[in-house]
Amino acid sequence: MNWLIHDYREDDLADVVHLIDSTAGLGQESVFSLAECISALTAHPQAPGASGVGAEAGGGGGTGGSGGGPRPAVVAVRGGATIGAALACTAGERAWVMRIAIAPAWRGRGLASALLRELERRLVALRIRRIAYVLPEEELLGEGLSNAGYTRHPAAAYFEKAEPAAGTAVDLLEELGGRLLPGDLWERVAGMEAEKDLIERRIVRPLAEPELAARHGVRPPRAIALFGPPGTGKTTFARAIASRLGWPFVELLPSRLADQGNPAAALRTAFARIGELERVLVFIDEVEEIAPARGLGAGQADGRGRSEAAAAAHGVTNELLKIIPGFRERDERLLVCATNSVRSLDQAFLRHGRFDYLVPIGTPDAAARAAIWRRHAADRPTVDLDALVAASASFTPADIEHAARGAAQAAFERDLARPVPGPPESAGASTEDYLAATARCRPTVTPAMIEEFTADIATHARI
Repeated sequence: MNWLIHDYREDDLADVVHLIDSTAGLGQESVFSLAECISALTAHPQAPGASGVGAEAGGGGGTGGSGGGPRPAVVAVRGGATIGAALACTAGERAWVMRIAIAPAWRGRGLASALLRELERRLVALRIRRIAYVLPEEELLGEGLSNAGYTRHPAAAYFEKAEPAAGTAVDLLEELGGRLLPGDLWERVAGMEAEKDLIERRIVRPLAEPELAARHGVRPPRAIALFGPPGTGKTTFARAIASRLGWPFVELLPSRLADQGNPAAALRTAFARIGELERVLVFIDEVEEIAPARGLGAGQADGRGRSEAAAAAHGVTNELLKIIPGFRERDERLLVCATNSVRSLDQAFLRHGRFDYLVPIGTPDAAARAAIWRRHAADRPTVDLDALVAASASFTPADIEHAARGAAQAAFERDLARPVPGPPESAGASTEDYLAATARCRPTVTPAMIEEFTADIATHARI
C-alpha cells in the first residue's frame, strides 16, 4: 500500500476542497457541486466507530449541519500530502457518493478503488442498503464502478450498489459476531495462485453464478473443508471467499461453544440463528475440537469403556452431523471448516454428502513466496527477491509476514538511532535486513508436518 487512508478531519478541509476544485476538469466531476461538497464536509457527522487504515486513523465527528443523515468522508495521504478524497451523504437506507477526487499523478493506480472501499465500509456501519453514484457523463471512473460491483442504470450514467445486509439482518449479524468484510480480500491473497484458481473454479464461481451452474448440471457447494499445516492461510482463504462473494462472514469458535456449558445445544442455537440470514459463509476453525475421530481427545476412559469427555465430544459431533444436511438445503450459504490435521477428524463427518470438497492448503511454492515477498517489499525496488525466496523455503505466509515485519522494525530502529534522519528514499528495509530477519524466524511447518500433509493429500483430498 503506497498511501494511508483516514477519516476526514476538520484540518483536511482546505486540502480536500483544493483537490476537488483542481481535479474538476479531469473527468472526475459528479452531479454534486463544489459548494454542496463543502457543505457536507463542514456539517460532517461521521460513521460511528469508523477507524483508519494502515498506521493512521482519524477522529472527526460532530453532528451539526444542514439536515439529512451522516456524511462520511475519507482522505488519502502520501508523504504528508493529500492525494485523494471520497465523501458521501445519506438519507434513510440510501447513500450518494458525492465525489471521489484523485490527484492527477495517482489516477489509474488503484487509489479510487481503495477510497471507495473504505467509504463503503463506513456506510455499511450506518446500515446503508443502497449506495449510488451519479456521473454527469461517461468517463473512466464508470468502468471502475462497474468493477466494484455497481450496476449502471439507464440514463445519466446512474450507478447503484445494493448491500447484502440491513436492518434486522445487521442486528442478527452483530449478535452472531459476524460482519461484512472488505471487498478486496480475494485480491490481497498474495501468491497461492494454484489454490486460488482451484477455489475460484470449484467453489466461488458456482456460488456466484448459480443459474449458469444449473444449466450445466453443476450443484454449487454447500460445505467444504480446508486442511493443511498451521499458518498456511486457511482462515485467510475462508475470509477471502466471503469477501469475493460479498456474503456476511460468521465464525463459530469451538472454545466459545464449550464455554456455554452445553456445546451441542449452543451449536444448535447458533445455526438456528444463522438460518435467519439471507446469505452467509459460516467458518469453523480447528473443527477437530468438535468433530474428533472416535477415541481421540477422550481422556482417561472409565470402567464402562468411555469417559464423560468422550461422550460429550461425540454429542457435539453428532449434533453437527445432524445440522449439516439442513444447512445444505438452503441456497446462498457455505460452511467452511478448517483443520491442521484432517486425519484427526471423524470419518463420518468427512464423507460424501456432507462436504463437497476437501481442499489441501500447503506452504507456498517459490512463485507464491515471490509474490508474498513482493507485496511486503513493494516500496523497495532494490531488494533481491530471489534471495528472499531461496531463504524462506517451507515458510508459511504468516512466517514471511513475521520476517518482513522484523526487517521493517530493524530499519525503523536504525533510522531512529541516526543523529539526523536519513532522506525518505533511504528509509526502509534492505535485502540484508530481510535476510537477517528470515534467519531469525523459526518456520512454523516442520519437515515432519510436510511429510504428514503430503500423505494426507493422497488419502483425504477431494477436489
